[in-house]
Amino acid sequence: VHLVESGGGSVQAGGSLRLSCAASAYTDISSCMAWFRQAPGKEREWVATINLEGRPRYVDTVKERFAISKSNDKNTLYLQMNSLKPEDTAMYYCALDSLHEIACRVEPGRYNYWGQGTQVTVSS
Repeated sequence: VHLVESGGGSVQAGGSLRLSCAASAYTDISSCMAWFRQAPGKEREWVATINLEGRPRYVDTVKERFAISKSNDKNTLYLQMNSLKPEDTAMYYCALDSLHEIACRVEPGRYNYWGQGTQVTVSS
């Protein structure tokens, strides 16, 4: 299983970015998938999850601004980020929990596959 993120970059506050996470062929992304982020000097933080039924969950700090989705046809996970703030600056990682499909967890240790990350920088 390989997960490859893309779509990061530098934007001004209030701007938008769309992150993508492409899974390798034959990877079943119907299981729980998530986005995490990690800022320098901070622990990795859960951002959003999406389960088999397409049900999303978000950390409070990104609700109403971020949207997680996935395309099973394209084997790709997305994170649409709007109204970006400087505090959203971090390396963003996608992750797959191949063992769970409905009750997605928020602890990084629950996810057994990770991408390499894509940097998001928001300037004020």
